[in-house]
Amino acid sequence: MIYLLLSILASSLIFIIFKLFSKYTINTLQAIITNYIVASICGVVAYTEPIQLSSIPDFSWFYGAMVLGLIFILVFNLMAITTQKNGLSVAAVASKMSVAIPVIFGIIMYKESIGFLKIIGILIALIAVYMTSMKTTQGISIKKEHLIFPLFVFIGSGVIDTSLKFIETNYVAKTDVSIFSATIFGFAAIIGILVLSYKAMMGSLHISYKNIIGGIVLGIPNYFSIYFLILALRHENMESSTVFTINNVAILIVSTIAGILLFKEKLILKNWIGIVLAIISIVLVTFSINA
Repeated sequence: MIYLLLSILASSLIFIIFKLFSKYTINTLQAIITNYIVASICGVVAYTEPIQLSSIPDFSWFYGAMVLGLIFILVFNLMAITTQKNGLSVAAVASKMSVAIPVIFGIIMYKESIGFLKIIGILIALIAVYMTSMKTTQGISIKKEHLIFPLFVFIGSGVIDTSLKFIETNYVAKTDVSIFSATIFGFAAIIGILVLSYKAMMGSLHISYKNIIGGIVLGIPNYFSIYFLILALRHENMESSTVFTINNVAILIVSTIAGILLFKEKLILKNWIGIVLAIISIVLVTFSINA
């Protein structure tokens, strides 16, 4: 449970840093790419076994990490487009409700439990995500021509969690978690650098030191959010459907509270109801472990 708690705290810290990006007008793309480089370095440094970079392709999880790195940066850009086209609430709902994908996968693929408390807890969690993410009383409004973007965010976010569970279960040794995480971030960084290189050739790249600093600050908690999540998924008494549900909903709660305390954000009644439902869902899913 401690690894799950640490993953939640690290992921919530990412939210706080992103909020500071807008306050200090930091270029998100440059910071994100720097963040991937820093996160990859963290994984290499944390790896305790002797390693040569040339031997990394020999690991059985190498190509899976490559694909995950690609999906990481694709989903990030899709979330940015979704926010621009449909609003932040739509992007938040699409990414958080994607928890349904790894939950269903865990139940079908790994024959995880589907007791009454767990089912009710997961359903309440999905409702809580929707209500907490809504910042207006009107709810979600999506133009038909822009529906594809939140749909891709939903699928992409779900695929990341599902793939992470599948690869770490079948291919990643206990001692390889850090280098596996580093490789995922490394590939995301490579793709990002290629994008920046293209922008440089087109003459539209203007690198600022504050963007680099922002990326460095973001990279450390980003690495640990994935590292601790993988360790939480390896806990023998916690199923992946339980881990993903608690993780996503708890991040939503902590991030919302941080928004209120640190950034003076205002919540409507629907948001407060969502927070209460989120707490109830965590209690139900947690109690279902021993039910």
